[in-house]
Amino acid sequence: MLNIDIKKVLQSNVDQLQKIGRQTFYETFAADNSEENMNKYLQEGFSIQKLSGELQDINVQFYFAICDGITIGYIKINFGQSQTELKEENALEIERIYVLKDFHGKRVGQLLCDKALQIARDKNVDYVWLGVWEKNPGAINFYKKNGFVEFDKHIFKLGHDEQTDIMMKFTL
Repeated sequence: MLNIDIKKVLQSNVDQLQKIGRQTFYETFAADNSEENMNKYLQEGFSIQKLSGELQDINVQFYFAICDGITIGYIKINFGQSQTELKEENALEIERIYVLKDFHGKRVGQLLCDKALQIARDKNVDYVWLGVWEKNPGAINFYKKNGFVEFDKHIFKLGHDEQTDIMMKFTL
């Protein structure tokens, strides 16, 4: 079993956050999307300026999963008005859980999900929600195993491509 530490991401870690963000997003979605749309999203969604702004937002938190000194995954959670939708004070959004492909199936995602649920309990919110691409059955099954249930759909724009995300909720 891997020895994995979950550590809060600081402003000084922005370069590392950009690197793991771009790498894991690319590994997860490049095969199913055009190079043009991937490049556009990677440039805009993971720019140093955007990530720095998010790290300064008191309603956004990032955590790294670190194994033997190497960042192997991360999570981004949002509260209040920093949520991408809903924006309810009694909710927490998991916007991203990404793990390097070489570490899939090694409970890294589970540890990150557990961290988000613990923070939600500590903040005494009523529920945790997220959006997951309808063409990502592995992630959908992961969330279902963790007690999340589908409640709606929304559009996620990847470059110029509008994609459907299934919205899922876990009630605390």
